[in-house]
Amino acid sequence: MKKILFLLLLGAWSATAQVTPRNILEKAYSVEFVQQMLVPRDQWKPYPTDPAAWKAAVPDSVLTRIINEAEKLLEYKFEPVSASISLDFVRSGDRLRHSAISFDKRNVLMKLILAESMENKGRFTEAIMNGVWSICEESFWGVPAHIGKAGLPDPEKPIVDLFAAETAAVLGYADHFTGGKLDKINPLIRKRIYFETNKRIFIPMLTYGDEFAWMSKTKEVNNWNPWIMSNWIAATLLLEKDEKRRAEMLRGSMVGLDRYINSLGVDGGCDEGPSYWFAAGASVYDCLELLAGATNAKIDIYQEDIIKKMASYVYKTHIDGHYFVNFADADPKLRPDGLLLYRLGKAVKDEKLVEMGQWAFQDFPGVSTSPEGFHRPRKIENLLTINKMSTEKVTLKPVHDAWISDIQVLTARAGNGLFLATHGGHNAESHNHNDVGDFIIYVKGQPMIVDAGRGNYTARTFSNKRYELWFTQSEYHNLPIVNGIGQKAGRKFEAKSVKSTVNAKEASLQMDIAAAYPPEAGITSWNRLVRLNRVKNQVEVSDDYNLKTQPESVQQIFMTVCDVDTSEPGKVKLKGAADTNLTLSYDPKAWTVSTEKPSTDGMEYESFKTKWDSRPVTRIVLASKQLKQKGKYLMVFDTK
Repeated sequence: MKKILFLLLLGAWSATAQVTPRNILEKAYSVEFVQQMLVPRDQWKPYPTDPAAWKAAVPDSVLTRIINEAEKLLEYKFEPVSASISLDFVRSGDRLRHSAISFDKRNVLMKLILAESMENKGRFTEAIMNGVWSICEESFWGVPAHIGKAGLPDPEKPIVDLFAAETAAVLGYADHFTGGKLDKINPLIRKRIYFETNKRIFIPMLTYGDEFAWMSKTKEVNNWNPWIMSNWIAATLLLEKDEKRRAEMLRGSMVGLDRYINSLGVDGGCDEGPSYWFAAGASVYDCLELLAGATNAKIDIYQEDIIKKMASYVYKTHIDGHYFVNFADADPKLRPDGLLLYRLGKAVKDEKLVEMGQWAFQDFPGVSTSPEGFHRPRKIENLLTINKMSTEKVTLKPVHDAWISDIQVLTARAGNGLFLATHGGHNAESHNHNDVGDFIIYVKGQPMIVDAGRGNYTARTFSNKRYELWFTQSEYHNLPIVNGIGQKAGRKFEAKSVKSTVNAKEASLQMDIAAAYPPEAGITSWNRLVRLNRVKNQVEVSDDYNLKTQPESVQQIFMTVCDVDTSEPGKVKLKGAADTNLTLSYDPKAWTVSTEKPSTDGMEYESFKTKWDSRPVTRIVLASKQLKQKGKYLMVFDTK
């Protein structure tokens, strides 16, 4: 039980219980209904299973590429995972050596499975057998970071994490596409697949699934829930022969999925950010797509408003090209899966999402058509969607502005290429950074004032040392530091009196961020107004504060990946990629300016050497010369 509860920390779950008991699937579909409508396993034919069917459904170029890639893997050695490698996480904090072996094995196996089904010559069967057997021999299908301080799995009570669930689906596809050929080698191979999946996934989910934090009924759950549910559904449909139990597990996954949908606010916002949305909201769609396919579309909740809003989040947070709003642990650069977005847009009847899917597929086709990576049910459906896509060139029309009230995120554009995103919220969000009141500015699709993003995940990332990492601290976000003190983590550290204004003249967010700071900062009120002034084509950040006593120091931080010129008093000139410019104007009588580059040394920070196209992150520090108990200042950003 302690290990299961430890997942609460590892997942950086939200600490609030802001749950709306919608229970859409549970209320609409009884277990008896599922039993009646579920297509029996021996009649369920969701995918092509021979070369002719694959050829009719998927372009020859894609089939050839997958087969050619698999040919290179015929001699691949499926490495075992030693106890020493498993213990890396608790000994050094490293996650990469284990995941490099584990993830690669599953990617290779999936390529071999698809290639054999597409070609049907038996060339890949022996390698598939070795991959299946090697994975079945592993003590744990997940990653050591998800099983607590012991570092090794407890054989008496298997943990179901993201990657154990992913593995179950991969083995399900091995059985589905190549099971008959494996039987000809030895029938014990498929028997082993079911035995291990039943022991590691089915039994735990049926008997103590509610003990996992990501299945909570009372607390918000994050991407873990729909991600795991989608793989549980796939494995159930592919492997379970007992039709009563098959229906029981399918209904259980639907009740489980409700718990994520219940965690969404009224606008369907994803507080984990767009890159995690592809594991969260998109995984909800993976579940719904599988459920519809297995019941002849008798299970269908696409018309629900919350599902439509959840889907629209991804284009509301798109900046330009591969840049997306990246608050919290979200990545700034993302190559969106166009085929997934296209299907989801069709399902919820959202033409904007369909358009985004068409644009993303034409700009990033390899993302959608590669069998590598997680979310395998999605990968196969993507292959079957290619021929349904229009080949007409699409120009994506960006969303002018959006207010996502439940996560208090505002995005907006001006006519001169300025893009602003800002947010209120609280400091107990999933994958949280202490960043209430933060904002980012892009010019013509290029990053100028940024949220630096997250570093590499290690043992410290999801531990009580998380906020020792500079990229999680408010002191390294576009926020004030008062008396040398930044914001703290926890639900009570939040924005208050939040008000958004969106019209032709401006898009702005007003909020009091004082409560995001601990008492020792000495803040009575700190009213921040972040405004995109569409009349003047500039961004204005106004802070009006009241402190308990005269402060020892007040600083304002700005993070950038631009070249920085501070030589002219009252101006900070930023030069970005693609010949973009942004000037920060401040009162030189009131502020001194300095710059520094945060560390990129150490496991957690290694990715900052390349994250922003190898442009280093720079921290701009404005220090107040006028240390008053009450004060007001204005910072202006423009492209002139």
